[in-house]
Amino acid sequence: MKKIKINIGQPYPLGASVRENGINFSMVNSSDRKCGIVFYRRGVEKKERIYFDQKHKIGNIYCVLVEGITANDFEYNFFIGDEVFVDPYAKKIVGNEKWRTGEFVRPLLRGGFDCCTFDWKGTSPLHIPYHESIMYCLNVRSFTRHSSSKVKKKGTFEGLMEKIPYLKELGVNSIELMPAYEYEECEWRHPDVNDKTLTIEYQVGHIDANLAPDNAGQQKAERLNCWGFKEAFYFAPKASYSADGNSCESFRCMVRELHRNGIEITMQFYFPDYIKQGYILEVIKHWVLEYHIDGVHLKGNRIPVTLLATEPLLANTKIMCEDFYLHEIYPNAEQPVPKILGYYRDEYMYDIRKYLKGDQDTLKGFQYHMRKNHHKCGVINYITNYFGFTLNDLVSYERKHNEPNGENNSDGTDYNFSWNCGAEGPSRKKAIKQLRHKQMKNALSFLLTAQGTPLLLAGDEFGNSQNGNNNCYCQDNETGWVDWRGLTKNNDIFVYVKELIAFRKKHGILHLDTSLSMLDRYGQGYPDISYHGEEAWKAQLDTFHRHIGIMYCGKDDSTDEADYIYIAYNMHWNSHRFALPSIANYEWISVIGTAENNIVADKEKNTEYIDISPRSISILTGRRLPETEKKPKAPIKQAKGSDKNISKGNNDIKKGK
Repeated sequence: MKKIKINIGQPYPLGASVRENGINFSMVNSSDRKCGIVFYRRGVEKKERIYFDQKHKIGNIYCVLVEGITANDFEYNFFIGDEVFVDPYAKKIVGNEKWRTGEFVRPLLRGGFDCCTFDWKGTSPLHIPYHESIMYCLNVRSFTRHSSSKVKKKGTFEGLMEKIPYLKELGVNSIELMPAYEYEECEWRHPDVNDKTLTIEYQVGHIDANLAPDNAGQQKAERLNCWGFKEAFYFAPKASYSADGNSCESFRCMVRELHRNGIEITMQFYFPDYIKQGYILEVIKHWVLEYHIDGVHLKGNRIPVTLLATEPLLANTKIMCEDFYLHEIYPNAEQPVPKILGYYRDEYMYDIRKYLKGDQDTLKGFQYHMRKNHHKCGVINYITNYFGFTLNDLVSYERKHNEPNGENNSDGTDYNFSWNCGAEGPSRKKAIKQLRHKQMKNALSFLLTAQGTPLLLAGDEFGNSQNGNNNCYCQDNETGWVDWRGLTKNNDIFVYVKELIAFRKKHGILHLDTSLSMLDRYGQGYPDISYHGEEAWKAQLDTFHRHIGIMYCGKDDSTDEADYIYIAYNMHWNSHRFALPSIANYEWISVIGTAENNIVADKEKNTEYIDISPRSISILTGRRLPETEKKPKAPIKQAKGSDKNISKGNNDIKKGK
């Protein structure tokens, strides 16, 4: 490499940064071994090294400014002693542009440069509050990889962009991406190592100097990991998710178009226990600054939640995870504004599943979870997620069928709390198919009428199936891909979900920013939430009961009038009669019902009771009577003890104690 000039550089940011007068390289080396940069000229096998000198060292950071090279002509790796490795701060990864499967050998990965000068066209993060969010979880590749997706650039960021009109029609305003940063989708086995377990955990990015580049192919693929929950190159968007290989620009274009259409984007990150907490903070700050993401869902056992939640740069960024302690982050009565922390709730998923299939003694847990909220953090609800059955499989299989994964059906959870409705797997019986459709609608009704933030799994809105596989991490095929033919086959479910989302958005009482109080919040003479059964104002909470009526009293912001909603839930295999509370000057109108194949609008009017068929839900709204039909206000008869076990409160979230 001739005509280059090496000067003392800047220690931060770590990695490689393109400057006007050259490229700044910064790396950490806490040992006394020689270190430096390996340069690879594009299209040329020859590589050259630059050694760092002590004068380039600040603390344990070596930093140089290299003048005379162009970012478009070179790639790089770092080395310490004889060890060559990919820069863990690399903004772009070269060599992994093609999605790989088992027949491929391990490529030689190099660091690249983010040279993208991007015009955001005035867009910025949306900052949608948790209580107004409708979340939608997807894997970039599996979302549009199936031929039925009808997108031009399947399995890519661009393919996801082609689906934005669909997402808007559905009504979601927030998508959550499974890992979309750079990871190696193949688990690699070194030919000289017999311990397969050791090689599967082989540290990402580290390259045997004797294998690069001529004989890197000696490492064969051991297995496929489509999801990417492993150590990775956290600063770089995944190259194989870009249609043209320019992952930095592709990802920014996707974010910009999502924001232009009112859809925010959050990203999942998985960090093994040995990843340093300071590094995690730098990763999240990078994605917020460089890619304008709205939030992150952090997975791992050592997530520095307090560090992230108190970082000024992330004051408007959603931070979601499964484990944190609110009292340590917000001591005393401190109220975070805005609420940025979000708590993922597996307990909601399991308890709601039990109630859905009609288990005994599940009613109290159901009503508790349906009203649960928290004033200091968001509460994320889901009935299905990527780790487990899809919604269709939840009502079609009683046990997992993970044999194709090659682990003797030992992988994936055994605690599914599912019910196959009378037959394991696909059935041609009309009664079973109808029941499954109803159960899917019931589950979606639970999700979209619960307080907190609902999270849909991609494809559940039209009955996508994975053939009973509840752990599709290695299934890069039609089993793991979303099959869009279901949108036609199960269009009634899609229509139902769309209407439910619209209904939820219309009625603010269904998605409050604070907890329901069971008090007269709006001065209408009725509590914001109340429970009913075969008698009005008297909920039946016995072990054997599986039906309950819930009334909400809210306020219509557009008219400043009261907004009444009554939802009758019956997960029993018998029909039940629900007494309707009498509301002065209002009548009850049935608007949505899972007993019907289509949305029911203004078809049924009752003033005293409603009969609900087995395993069905009916949602009613209050309609003001004309002046000539007004009726007197009926007294509220709250039964003693009916509130017992209902108001467990919201401070018993594990993280809020």
